[in-house]
Amino acid sequence: MTVIQVSDDLAQLDAAIEALPNNPAVFALWPKEGDPYLSKTALLRRRLLRLLREREKPSRLLNLRRTVSRIEYRLTGSAFESGVVLYEQARRHFPDTYLELLKLRMPPYVKIVLGNEFPRSHITTHLTRTSSSATSGGLYFGPFRSRASAERFESQFLDLFQMRRCQEDLVPSPEHPGCIYGEMGMCLRPCQQVVGPAEYGHEVARVTEFLRTGGRSLLEAIGHSRDRLSEEMMFEEAARQHKRYEKVQDVLKLRDELARDADRLNGVAITRSLVPDAVEMWFVRDGNWQEPQRFGFEVQEGKPVSLDRKLRDTFAAVTARKLTVRERQEYLALLARWYYSTWRDGEWLAFDSYDDIPYRKLVHAVSRVARRDAGS
Repeated sequence: MTVIQVSDDLAQLDAAIEALPNNPAVFALWPKEGDPYLSKTALLRRRLLRLLREREKPSRLLNLRRTVSRIEYRLTGSAFESGVVLYEQARRHFPDTYLELLKLRMPPYVKIVLGNEFPRSHITTHLTRTSSSATSGGLYFGPFRSRASAERFESQFLDLFQMRRCQEDLVPSPEHPGCIYGEMGMCLRPCQQVVGPAEYGHEVARVTEFLRTGGRSLLEAIGHSRDRLSEEMMFEEAARQHKRYEKVQDVLKLRDELARDADRLNGVAITRSLVPDAVEMWFVRDGNWQEPQRFGFEVQEGKPVSLDRKLRDTFAAVTARKLTVRERQEYLALLARWYYSTWRDGEWLAFDSYDDIPYRKLVHAVSRVARRDAGS
């Protein structure tokens, strides 16, 4: 953060503010005593003039001219960068209340509760430590745009399987009354001991594999069955499988764009940079926020460097880091707020793994953001 010390000569303060650029920035106004006023703005000079300039007439607008002792600011290249910097500064200065200050809401996830003897799903906004083991807290699929969106996807994808939908802690018994889903053949009815934990666990494994692979596991199984039936000239059964295939595709269309198994959420956000002929790259690896990097379009010996080669070098330099559960959840909330907003000012490119990055798509995305920056 750049610091401006405020002296008793307020004319110097006016001159210092007038010299500031009208760029996006995060700033803090420190009073002589107490906590700072922390905020972000799209136009730094204009915002500070509004807060600190001398008023000719009385006004209801906030004015801190007589109380501020120093100004700290950091210029940013995009709304996304402003959001990240503001979050990090708020955590530093307001460790107990920064979420309220930022009005940062945690996005919803569909959770498969794997720690239960008879796993089920539900909607949650709280991540815990995740793992592929059956004794872990669960599998988290998201983040979704809204709770309604997550509930709609949960309801529809459960129709493809026979996993239970009830939320009770089951005590299986032949005397259990069951539910409508069991009567409709949409649940294996572990509550009534129709199946045991092992058979029910096999169905849950199909569910988790469906979510981890983004639906590919079920589509491939149905596709192979359809093709085999067609080769055997069992056309009615093949047509039935094709309808199942189309239903799975329709369910997958209900996913919000960021929704993945949180442990396998990989991608990069590309935004404008303060530096000319450069973009900022913000990495997510296995659901964990990584250190961002600046990607420049330097010319070496009068010749432009291959973007593909530079991007490969940039991704090779990304060292995987693990965050605390709280940090991970909050950074993903920042990503979801930006991505699902109407003011998104960059591009997001998702991929399955850092070992299989679609560099051609990445080159196009970087070029588009750079052209937008040059055009502005």
